[in-house]
Amino acid sequence: MGAKRLRTNRTMSRLRRWQKYFEDCHSAVGMVPPWSVSGRLTRVAGLVMEAVGLKLPVGNSCYVIAPSGQRVDAEVVGFSGENVFLMPATDVYGLEPGAIVVPVESHVVRSPKLGVDFIPRRRAEDRARQVAVGWGLLGRVLDATGRPLDNRGVVVTERQVPLYSRPLNPLERTPIHQVLDVGVRAINGLLTVGRGQRLGLFAGSGVGKSVLLGMMARYTEADVVVVGLIGERGREVKEFIENILGSEGLARSVVVAAPADSPPLLRLHGAAYATAIAEFFRDQGKQVLLIMDSLTRFAMAQREIALAIGEPPATKGYTPSVFAKLPQLVERAGNGDEGQGSITAFYTVLAEGDDQQDPIADAARAILDGHIVLTRDLADQGHYPAIDIEASISRAMTEIVPLEDMARVRRFRQLYSAYRRSRDLINVGAYVSGADPVVDEALRLREPFLQYLRQDVDERDDYASSRARLNALLAAVP
Repeated sequence: MGAKRLRTNRTMSRLRRWQKYFEDCHSAVGMVPPWSVSGRLTRVAGLVMEAVGLKLPVGNSCYVIAPSGQRVDAEVVGFSGENVFLMPATDVYGLEPGAIVVPVESHVVRSPKLGVDFIPRRRAEDRARQVAVGWGLLGRVLDATGRPLDNRGVVVTERQVPLYSRPLNPLERTPIHQVLDVGVRAINGLLTVGRGQRLGLFAGSGVGKSVLLGMMARYTEADVVVVGLIGERGREVKEFIENILGSEGLARSVVVAAPADSPPLLRLHGAAYATAIAEFFRDQGKQVLLIMDSLTRFAMAQREIALAIGEPPATKGYTPSVFAKLPQLVERAGNGDEGQGSITAFYTVLAEGDDQQDPIADAARAILDGHIVLTRDLADQGHYPAIDIEASISRAMTEIVPLEDMARVRRFRQLYSAYRRSRDLINVGAYVSGADPVVDEALRLREPFLQYLRQDVDERDDYASSRARLNALLAAVP
């Protein structure tokens, strides 16, 4: 019995020595400095930087550390062999060859079980750039990274979501079957918009598109308005918020601004961030109005990035990736699943030189659910909003408007078009009354038609009123 107790004591003593040894090893490991993966900068040319020593997926966030301690945020936009192409999100002044490149995901994490610092392996979806969303964004003005621009303190958010979400199953989307009142008479009556529809606002410079957007932002029947000001002049951001959107419109809005002097990467992120915010509110069951000004600047930002990393140009210098990115952004808007809300989106498309056959304008028409064209000819006549009814169309209108109303709209278009075709003859006195009954009727209704199409900035005309006025206007028309 005594020998057995002795062996037990020796075993316990040996276990205590081993335990002490492991504790010492644990302490020694804890004293080792944490390690992280990093690469080095080898080239900066124009908009793109090259680094070696890192194997990162496209879309991964990094930062480059200059000798002065300056940190430049960047994102992986491509690679070639062992070289990784980075696009900076801030100024690159002060960087030099050999600067350290650190991926954001390589932040050191301490394991409570092992007691050591290590870099966790992450799934592909976890590596996607995350952005903050939440109800605290209402009434705020943010930049493309989510930082406040309105000097109103920290933005309170609820969760992080991917900047680029996965597309919805098209068979699970709720069909467009409800009318959306935008408060603009010409659109309500003749280009009726449905909840979840995506339309383009095609316009050249200086024809009143910003004013029209502001009217829709104030008057549209929506729970939340998300405004993305992408690539526009910095001066226009404050003017749009204060003079066009107004305090009433801002109270239920979120504004994401990435002005023209922002790097192209931030302009891309600004458009995607505005869409991600709209998706959050849609998932909460809200009816969201998304206004993006402009889709053309988004395309130009993608073109700058693609050309910088060597993608060959195609139509008018636009690369193939531009035409792939446009539907990826636009398709995120629309109706959600049953029980969710909707995102009704208006994207402005700049027609350079008033050319409606511009590559981006042509591509946008193909992927949107309709287009509203603003013309300089009408704007020069003081006709606001300068909507060209003949060139505009709402593709969802036939599904949400009664047949008798569609008949009146077609009759309005017929008479309006007849007058426009004969306008030159009428102006020079070459048209003889009675030569064409349709033109005679159009001449009689010319002024009432123009009054119907014109609307002051401070005037709101709801859908019921717009429809009733159109019915009364055409009641006596054969």
